Amino acid sequence: MDAPLVELKDMCISFGGVRAVDHVSVDLYPGEVVGLLGHNGAGKSTLIKMLSGAYKSDSGEIRINGKEVHIHSPRDARAQNIETIYQTLALADNLDAASNMFLGRELTSPLGFVDDDAMEAETRKIMGRLNPNFKKFHAPVKALSGGQRQSVAIARAVYFNAKILIMDEPTAALGVHETQMVAELIEELKKQGLGIFLISHDIHDVFQLCDRIAVMKNGQLVGTAKTTDVTDDDVLGMIILGKCPAGATPGPGALVDEAAVG
Repeated sequence: MDAPLVELKDMCISFGGVRAVDHVSVDLYPGEVVGLLGHNGAGKSTLIKMLSGAYKSDSGEIRINGKEVHIHSPRDARAQNIETIYQTLALADNLDAASNMFLGRELTSPLGFVDDDAMEAETRKIMGRLNPNFKKFHAPVKALSGGQRQSVAIARAVYFNAKILIMDEPTAALGVHETQMVAELIEELKKQGLGIFLISHDIHDVFQLCDRIAVMKNGQLVGTAKTTDVTDDDVLGMIILGKCPAGATPGPGALVDEAAVG
C-alpha cells in the first residue's frame, strides 16, 4: 500500500482545562476518503482544525508524505496543499463562478488589469474535468443550486493544487440529485489521487462517500474501520456508546464489545 498522505499522531488540544482532543491518531491515503464521525463536541472538527491551521495543537505530530510539518496557520496548511471547504462554502454570492474561483488571486493582463476572459477560460477547463454538466458560468453563485455551489468551491481548491481536502458536511441540506452530484465530484477527486477528510453527521452519506471511518467520542478516538467491514448499527454503536465492533480497529476511547471479541 502507498505511504500515508497524512498522519495525525497523538494529537492533543485543551480549552480551559477541558481536553477537546485527547491523543488522537488518524491517517489518510492518496485517493481515499476518511469520514470523521461523532456527536457535536466529540472533537472531530477540532481535530481537523489543527490540520487546517485554524488551531495550534498542544502536542502531537502532523506528517505529510512521511515528513513532519508544523502547521500554525491556514497559510501553513495551504503551503502543504491542504484546502478546507467549509459548510458555508465561503463564496461571494453576487459574483459568478470564475470570479469566485480566483477571488483574492485574480489573473491579470500584462498591463495589470483583471483578465476576466483568462479566468473564465481556466474555470471552464477545471469544470470540464470535475463537473462537465456545469453550464452557468455567467450567473451569480447565489442563483446556483447547492450542488453547483459545491462544484465551484471544490474546483477552486483543486485549481490551486489541493492534494488534501477537508470537507465539512458537504451534502448538508442537499437533495438526492444534488448529493449524487457531490458524490460524483468526490469520485473524480479520488481518481486524481487527492485524499479527503470528510466531516459528517449523516451515516448514509458516510457509507456512500467514504472508504474508511474514524469515530470520536469525548475527544478520544473510538475506532477506525473500512466502511465495507461495518454496518449502520455498528457505527451508531460507536458514536453513541463508544462500543467498537469486531470489524473495527479500536482506539483509546473504545469500550470494546466483549461478546464480539470473545
